Amino acid sequence: MGKILGSQAVVKSLLEEGLDTVFGYPGGAVIPLYDSLFDYINEGKIRHVLARHEQAAAHEAQAYAQITGKVGVCIVTSGPGATNAITGIANANMDSVPMVVITGQVGSTFLGTDAFQETDVFGLSMPIAKWSCQITRPGDIADSFAKAFYIAVSGRPGVVVIEITKDALTHETEFHYKKAPVLRSYAPYPEIDQENIAAAAEMINNAKRPLALIGHGVLIARAEKAVREMLEKAGIPFGMTLMGLTALPSDHPLCIGMLGMHGSYASNKLTNEADLIIAIGMRFSDRVTGRLSGYAKKAKVLHIEIDKSEIDKNVETDLAVHADLKTALSYLTPMLEKKSNKQWRAEFDKFYKMEYEQVIRHDTQPGEGIIQPGEPVDIISRKTKGEAIVVTDVGQNQMVAARYYKFKTPNTFLTSGGLGTMGFGLPAAVGAAVAQSQKPVILFTGDGGFQMNEQELGTIIQEHLPVKIVILNNSVLGMVRQWQTMFNGGRHSATNLINPDFVTLAAAYGIKARKVADRAGLDPAIDEMLDLDGPYLLDIEVDKDMKVMPFIAPGSTVDEVKLC
Repeated sequence: MGKILGSQAVVKSLLEEGLDTVFGYPGGAVIPLYDSLFDYINEGKIRHVLARHEQAAAHEAQAYAQITGKVGVCIVTSGPGATNAITGIANANMDSVPMVVITGQVGSTFLGTDAFQETDVFGLSMPIAKWSCQITRPGDIADSFAKAFYIAVSGRPGVVVIEITKDALTHETEFHYKKAPVLRSYAPYPEIDQENIAAAAEMINNAKRPLALIGHGVLIARAEKAVREMLEKAGIPFGMTLMGLTALPSDHPLCIGMLGMHGSYASNKLTNEADLIIAIGMRFSDRVTGRLSGYAKKAKVLHIEIDKSEIDKNVETDLAVHADLKTALSYLTPMLEKKSNKQWRAEFDKFYKMEYEQVIRHDTQPGEGIIQPGEPVDIISRKTKGEAIVVTDVGQNQMVAARYYKFKTPNTFLTSGGLGTMGFGLPAAVGAAVAQSQKPVILFTGDGGFQMNEQELGTIIQEHLPVKIVILNNSVLGMVRQWQTMFNGGRHSATNLINPDFVTLAAAYGIKARKVADRAGLDPAIDEMLDLDGPYLLDIEVDKDMKVMPFIAPGSTVDEVKLC
């Protein structure tokens, strides 16, 4: 086909991988790439979403990837463009989301000279990405991109960072593309060990008090149906990690709620009474386990996981099935005995009733006083019938959304799990809305986190996205304040916020908005928001002294969970 520019080779590589949407922010080092994108954008072959900040572009690409199941792609320039994207790279990689981040770089002859907007992107990103590479020759573009997309999406997904020098974009090369290359020493899909599968089936069949822990890996593998069939056949109660939420419906009769620090009272109290813990596509985060020395001491541990590095990393297993989830369960489920475990399941009910009386009812139906953050979440959950795509920021807003929105379908909850990135919410809502138009996209955010990336209101307007923004506004950094109240004698250091008028701010972007300060106005405001065919910002004044409960204090075991 003759020779083409390196920048054209990048675009053709993206098209070879089926790319139709890219998020980004142009700058000097990537001007040649944007020039090669120009015609494709104008012709509608590639949609380019112009973020207002490079961190936001990465979060938008992550959300797009999670909703669509495709590799998310974002483009940023060298130097500050790349460093701004670092948080988004770390965030997506910790939550195992497939992304390719393309960053510019100064010309290869200027590397190491402290040239204008030069930063060692390869060195910065290598510890926080699945793979990083630097391209200095246009002839390396096709092979590098083929490797990048394959590595990003295969096995345990993650982020690949491609740093391209400016001369690699402006010089010519021949172009030949081969997808999904064979990479020596990289085997993302382990072979099934049939003896381990048989041993796992025996452990489950012999268990009297089994408990399954459902993680994000189930959603990544699109193994929701396979997991459901397994759990229903063996009658195994299950809890879901924060990132595992939506793998199965919140109202499933075997569901005992969210696991961990702010998870359900029942799941935490009875973890240490189980005789078998079945961890499925999860990594035993400290937020799930509490103090490791006191975790699940009466239980054998069966871990089904594709990433070998997670096995025995935090919790020692009695048996590990190192495999792709769908494949493993296709062999395991037929070997399981049909059970109900009715008596064991009934034990969770009494703890749920205690939690409902002491926590849930107050959080969602207090009847009087200041609006509680759980109230709008509960109302919106009922009005949308659990079918919306829910996005959160990080903090109390994140926990009340996770606890009180009743999810019906998979991959409808987007949040920052591993890194806990404030500012994630608004750009992630942008990415979710770009990814689909069938379900409403509702963002629950705090006033603190919202202000970290509020400039993405501009992206919402430019892209005509009907994102519904619910600010749970307590004029404080709520989760930090809660910890200060509980562990620092109520010394609320640097957690009070003086906020702008969010309704006026939204109006400046042409977004309809409303402020609610009393319970009587809550229901009609939510109706107005949901009925509007377009973006909406709802600013709700909520209780600044509210505490998210239940709570496992740092250093405590899961069964030391507190209700108040």
